[in-house]
Amino acid sequence: METTDAIWETAVLDGGPADGLHMRVSDRPRVIQVTYPCPVDAAPPGVRVEGVYVYRRDHGVTGEPLRYGFDVASP
Repeated sequence: METTDAIWETAVLDGGPADGLHMRVSDRPRVIQVTYPCPVDAAPPGVRVEGVYVYRRDHGVTGEPLRYGFDVASP
């Protein structure tokens, strides 16, 4: 089995509901997905609802912190 040491970098989200959130990412993902739980009324057991927000990497930023901008058109 091959093992690799991930290289972690700091990233920050711009805009949207997670504006200013800092995190660590490895391998510079092109997209970050943020979910937020939504309360539900009278849901069957085990059902949950989450809002989904997409952030795309700003390829013009090459150093830390990497920047991800809110994609208002996604998903």
